[in-house]
Amino acid sequence: MEAITSRKRFLDAITTDFAVMKGFPQPYGVSRLADGINFAIFSRHATAVSLVLFQPGKIEPLVELPFDPVINRTGDVWHMLLRGLISGFEYGFRMTREDEEELPIHRFDHRVVLLDPYARAISGPSLWLGAQRKAARQGNWRGLLVDDQFDWGMDRPLNRHLADSVIYEMHVRGFTRDPSSDVAAPGTFRGLVEKIPYLKELGVTAVELLPVTEFDEADNYRKNPLTGEKLHNFWGYHPLAWFAPKAAYASGMGAGTQVREFKEMVKALHDAGIEVILDMVFNHTGEGNEQGRTISFRGIDNSVYYLVDEKSGEYANYSGCGNTVKCHHPVVRDLIIDCLCYWVTEMHVDGFRFDLASILGRGSDGEVLSNPPLLERIAGHPVLADTKLIAEAWDAAGLYQVGDFPNFGRWAEWNGKFRDDIRRFVRGDQGLVAVLATRLAGSSDLYQDSGRAPFHSINFVTSHDGFTLADLVSYEQKHNEANGEYNSDGCNGSNSANHGVEGETDDSAILELRERQIHNLAALLILAHGVPMILAGDEMGRSQGGNNNAWCQDNEVSWIDWNELENHDDLFRFFQHLITLRQRHALLRPRHFEGEESGERQLTWHGTRLHVPDWSEASQSLGMHLQGQADEAEFYLIAHAGEDELEFELPPLDGQLRWRRSVDTSLSGDAASCMPGSEVELEQQGRYPVGSRSVVVLVSFEG
Repeated sequence: MEAITSRKRFLDAITTDFAVMKGFPQPYGVSRLADGINFAIFSRHATAVSLVLFQPGKIEPLVELPFDPVINRTGDVWHMLLRGLISGFEYGFRMTREDEEELPIHRFDHRVVLLDPYARAISGPSLWLGAQRKAARQGNWRGLLVDDQFDWGMDRPLNRHLADSVIYEMHVRGFTRDPSSDVAAPGTFRGLVEKIPYLKELGVTAVELLPVTEFDEADNYRKNPLTGEKLHNFWGYHPLAWFAPKAAYASGMGAGTQVREFKEMVKALHDAGIEVILDMVFNHTGEGNEQGRTISFRGIDNSVYYLVDEKSGEYANYSGCGNTVKCHHPVVRDLIIDCLCYWVTEMHVDGFRFDLASILGRGSDGEVLSNPPLLERIAGHPVLADTKLIAEAWDAAGLYQVGDFPNFGRWAEWNGKFRDDIRRFVRGDQGLVAVLATRLAGSSDLYQDSGRAPFHSINFVTSHDGFTLADLVSYEQKHNEANGEYNSDGCNGSNSANHGVEGETDDSAILELRERQIHNLAALLILAHGVPMILAGDEMGRSQGGNNNAWCQDNEVSWIDWNELENHDDLFRFFQHLITLRQRHALLRPRHFEGEESGERQLTWHGTRLHVPDWSEASQSLGMHLQGQADEAEFYLIAHAGEDELEFELPPLDGQLRWRRSVDTSLSGDAASCMPGSEVELEQQGRYPVGSRSVVVLVSFEG
């Protein structure tokens, strides 16, 4: 489809065979129909609406077309069809309200051209596309009509069972932005594609991408007080347009390139057997609090889209980011459902992680709804029936619903309790052996009574929000001074340990212990029942220098240094071996809780003596014997967080079966794990000496 490249061509496009017609109220946004281009936008409280067209790249409008409130309005939807218009134009809406009295719940401003919430692509200045900071802050984002035709071939969402997933959480820009990535298109969707062979070698089955919908990376006004460097919004948790892939993540500059390159990325990942999960932020927007900018929702219908005090006009702030979207409202529910269906049907994504998902279950007064309509509708929507739904089951106002999230039999959860309990056990805290057993077995205390399965627990020990794995064993305090908030930001209770020295050290004993603790955390994460999620870079020892809230660090703090892969190649292989072990043995990926009628597995717990687990407060060790069907290998996992070496009795095996060592984190380097198929047979089959602070995994094979 031909794009507009000059003012003359733009003028030609709206004068040749041009006509303004009534249009249709659905679908929302911009759609190409046989008779022309249809525009439809909701606003219940606006009394006058205009469609504003722009020549590409220009700030001043070229033409404004008012909607006739009788002809171009159906209910609360304003609509117009333009004939004789070609691709490449930019557009927005201007809305006003004539009232006898000014109501603080309304924020209509005729001076502002508003961004279409349904825009599939947007244009506007971006720091990452070379704009100056002042221009980037001014915004001027417009909807963009692009040619979105794409040859998907036979591609479709992969529909891998969640139980069989190993998720890799990553940032598109940070993954390849560093020069060490050695890719042709660093920091982009195409840069990620260039690293697909690496992802396949590691063995992950899904990438969970931090926000890739449009946001303003220039909305951070702080500087790094240590260097004077201007800080950005690197993570992207201030969305502007939920349907639009971020233009700065495309390698090309043409209109709509971001849509095409996102699709190319998804198709390439699917060809490699890797699913795509998007981190979606529906709980708040980038418009901020009542002092923030009017960009879209606020100027379209503030009282519909946000939780706002009718008298003062102040926003509820359950997100911690200035505003809270009114997710229970029917119009907002429709918008979110339409968005999810778009990403699944048109962009072929496989699932979603919902940021601060507990907000999606709040009502008009912020009350926690017992049967949240949006969560139920997402869970039951037929188009999303095979889509992975993962909730961050808490919000910034203290609502914590891990295990209690309204799930309707569908929702999985980031298991924050798994993170905290595994960290504490490995650190050496006492009184956690019984809790460890529950976490290793799929967190039945959280998910069984609600009719869910072990795979509804998304297990993690690190994520983008907090310490990396290397920092978790190297720092006891956060070091966020570079964020410009006097080290007041970020989590204060990380359950971390520095093992003798805060941060970097040359002490070989401390470095050896840290390496062992990384191995311990990784082994328990990947082999526990549930779905493991790995933070990108943990498999190569990535550090953020103790910064546990690097949301604003668009630099080496957040970028992956690929040189670390060579420095920590044995750690990479450790992760690779564990993932391969998990994928080869269905017994490690149960779809039911132990004891249910499926007979899928049998779990028995032990201490240093068989069948005598020590559940006491002082205990720091546990043995887990895992058995399945007769033709399946058996597993014996020993987790020991104490300082002393212990000798564990081993369960006897039937017939010619022999125990072989797959993992022993007390051993250094490559000796800590074996590639499945090359496990080491034990000379002594009845006992095994377990080193201090270590994890051992034994697998049965025929002798």
